[in-house]
Amino acid sequence: MSVKRHQVGPRMSQAVVHGNIVYLAGQVAGDEPTTKAQTVAVLKKIDALLAAAGTSKSNLLSATVYLADMKTYDQMNAAWDAWVDPVNTPARATVEAKLAQQRFLVEIAVVAAI
Repeated sequence: MSVKRHQVGPRMSQAVVHGNIVYLAGQVAGDEPTTKAQTVAVLKKIDALLAAAGTSKSNLLSATVYLADMKTYDQMNAAWDAWVDPVNTPARATVEAKLAQQRFLVEIAVVAAI
């Protein structure tokens, strides 16, 4: 089976397609000041990466959400609930974690079918 990589960098690819599955690297936002705003920005990045791989959020299989502070869970969910396809919700886990940089408030990684 072939492997196709999207937005390849020296350390990682932003998306990897193997067979009929696309795996996205954890996506973070720029300098948005709130968890909700960063979540909206991250979800836009996810939409673009999924489209480049030939799929969409309606085909999500799983999602892992990392929050710098679990107290912002409701902010993240407000953005998530407005975005996710309510008929095709993925399996999802949300955990609190120390993210790569202090300015990152949320990071989301997803796996989707093509």
